[in-house]
Amino acid sequence: MLSKKQFEHKDRLVKGISDDGHFKISVVKTTDVVRTAKEKHGLSLLNTVLLGRALTGVMLLASELKGEERIQLRIDCDGPVGQIVTEANRVGEIRGYVQNPAVELDYSDREIQLSDGIGNGVLTLKKILYNEAEPKTSTIEIVKGNITDDLAFYMFQSEQVPSAILLDVGMDEKGEVTEAGGILVQRLPDAPDGKIDELRENLKQFSSIHKLFSEGLYIDDLMERALAPMKVSELDRQPVDFFCRCTRDRFVNALTMLDFEELREISDEGQELVCHFCNEHYQVSQEEIEEIVTQVKARMN
Repeated sequence: MLSKKQFEHKDRLVKGISDDGHFKISVVKTTDVVRTAKEKHGLSLLNTVLLGRALTGVMLLASELKGEERIQLRIDCDGPVGQIVTEANRVGEIRGYVQNPAVELDYSDREIQLSDGIGNGVLTLKKILYNEAEPKTSTIEIVKGNITDDLAFYMFQSEQVPSAILLDVGMDEKGEVTEAGGILVQRLPDAPDGKIDELRENLKQFSSIHKLFSEGLYIDDLMERALAPMKVSELDRQPVDFFCRCTRDRFVNALTMLDFEELREISDEGQELVCHFCNEHYQVSQEEIEEIVTQVKARMN
């Protein structure tokens, strides 16, 4: 059972606006989200940090959506991680995976950097919005390979919204996640020229988010510090969780969409279906597959 302090400091996102109306800010704590991702996918140190930053970043971006609109962040690269995919919606559901979850860098090489896990590639943002027939998709070239700077470049290049972003995943000597979270500041119309640059510099000098959380500070404290000396008013607050809506029924229903020949090839044995996003395993028996084959065959007549 959670203590009062643990409950009060659970993973959440808070949104605010400066009292002069010039800047919006979102601050999120994703400690349990990243821990859950690490456990579900068996992530290496490298992938815990990279996927953790991507999960945190996509939640910050999703904070600008409405209802159950969602956004997907995908990185395709030539580095050893291969691919990173994360999704989040406005109600605080986050999920994601890495193509090669166990891969690690050789940290004995002093020249090795986090960005070597990604290397060269592209970052794609896809927004699934209300009243839009097709998702809105933007793709940029990876500029740094550390997630944080790449998302900042995306905001500048594709959204054309002057922004400042900070993502952080803390790890201890045992390779366990200590704390994780992020901050996103966005310039609103009529803000003074150059002020967003000052806020970017402030974030660069900001103490590590995981250290601030470890010291007992919470998202409200970080929101105030990030915009200081400006005053900030809260707009919204919500819980966030690593959550996937996959179910066994959804996977079984997906099998009914296969053509007859594909189903017949797998009908002589049961199947194990795995969700990429949450690594949940679902068993489908041979009898169930044979029944699906019969249903598909009946539709063909």
